[in-house]
Amino acid sequence: MFRFPARRKIRYKGGLRTEITALSGHGYAQNRIKNPNRNFCCRVLIKVHACGVNPVETYIRSGTYARKPALPYTPGSDVAGVVEGVGEQVTAFKKGDRVFTTDTVSGGYADYTVAAADKVFPLSDKLDFRQGAAVGIPYFTAYRALFQKGRAKAGETVLVHGASGGVGIATCQIARAYGLKVLGTAGTEEGMNTVVRNGAHQAFNHREANYTDKIKEYTQMEGVDIIIEMLSNINLATDLQLLAYAGRVMVVGCRGSIEINPRDTMSKESSIIGVGLFLATEEERQECARAVLDGIEAGWLKPTVGPEYPLEKVVKAHEEIIHSGGARGKMVLLP
Repeated sequence: MFRFPARRKIRYKGGLRTEITALSGHGYAQNRIKNPNRNFCCRVLIKVHACGVNPVETYIRSGTYARKPALPYTPGSDVAGVVEGVGEQVTAFKKGDRVFTTDTVSGGYADYTVAAADKVFPLSDKLDFRQGAAVGIPYFTAYRALFQKGRAKAGETVLVHGASGGVGIATCQIARAYGLKVLGTAGTEEGMNTVVRNGAHQAFNHREANYTDKIKEYTQMEGVDIIIEMLSNINLATDLQLLAYAGRVMVVGCRGSIEINPRDTMSKESSIIGVGLFLATEEERQECARAVLDGIEAGWLKPTVGPEYPLEKVVKAHEEIIHSGGARGKMVLLP
């Protein structure tokens, strides 16, 4: 019997109204998952135990992001949970499997979610569900920025500009494991300590007026080969001054516009490269997945979980992820 799901209506200040769907029972979702005519033959139903919060979800919700979803829209890509059911053509997963996702069909800010099978990955017993919700987007993005787009090589120096958040920590861990010299910035003493604990050789406080001089001194005025940039609308012009010859700035995050002098790229033949995980090919996604799963198995990939909020406090979570004084790990929602 077809049943509508229970719905929670949440109104956000200054943005679109979003209806968060929480599946109250298995009937509705199981019905959909078994119906090949609705394209659920290759999808997975997951009981959500934790869902990561990403800044981009606030941009989409407010209507300022380039890609606008169909409404009603339920945010949430980074889910960790347990498989409740699978489509008829899904063979990689079964009911009871622990999994994490890099995207969802129905949204992760919910009690249950549906995801395409190729966006679902096994969650090792080495990680809990909160850590599982901190894996997908952060670590896949970090790997893509470093290697698929940034062409990073062992022995090069990478500066993670804003290293104490989810993607920043992921970048520090991956870069250190792959033999790069890792520098990171944060805005608090706690954040700097977090950065060093997660693989950085040296941390700098980007709230200090002269922190860029300290970075130049640390590199003996040679500059850095790669910058993973989380707030390019603030830092991009500065980044260009910190690069070595043929250096690359990887734009992972941006909240507005900025003016730069193009001559700053000419003097060192440097590059500014945007990173969009949603543009990765299937082969590139699988490459990311292999690297991430190998890192978990090897033990060096250990997500740091930051603030935790119950699902009903998602408004506060969205406010804090944009306006907090400093990141300290991956923010997660707990249904």
